[in-house]
Amino acid sequence: MFTRKLLAVAIAATGLMGAMVSHADDSKRSVGEYTDDKVTLSKVKTALIGDKTADANEINVEVNKGIVQLNGFVDSEKEKAQAETVAKGVEGVKGVQNNLSVKTSASTAGSVMDDSSVTAKVKSALIDSSGTKAGDIKVETKAGVVQLSGFVESESQKSAATKVASGVKGVKSVQNNLSVKGK
Repeated sequence: MFTRKLLAVAIAATGLMGAMVSHADDSKRSVGEYTDDKVTLSKVKTALIGDKTADANEINVEVNKGIVQLNGFVDSEKEKAQAETVAKGVEGVKGVQNNLSVKTSASTAGSVMDDSSVTAKVKSALIDSSGTKAGDIKVETKAGVVQLSGFVESESQKSAATKVASGVKGVKSVQNNLSVKGK
């Protein structure tokens, strides 16, 4: 009985390690870097949740090789600056790219629905595009302004994402905050 449990645990661990190695390989990170990034991401999100100035629900956090990207739309410059300060104070953070945008107007139920629709259309267009890797790109929309964020493999993928998003009906402008991995 004990041998069967031990065998099951070993098989599960092997599968998990294989998945981690595969994912780390895709993003040009070692398994250790991938794991460190996940831990750093968790620490940054936890720190933002614990902070009273920055609204963690409005902030999307991405991490690649210790570089933290803060993306999304916040209510004030103070909130934007505080989010960066909080992220920089987290152990394991090598740098912070603060791509947060300050909201210019209050949201109505209709504008939230419109923005959700635009976000869905942009995500769909990125999936359909052969020049982009949609899984690497986060999309957020506020008042028709689309914000692209995350880490992509090349400048051509970054450019293609802007072109694709700009071509979607309802998009007023595109903020391309994508970073090229390894740069």
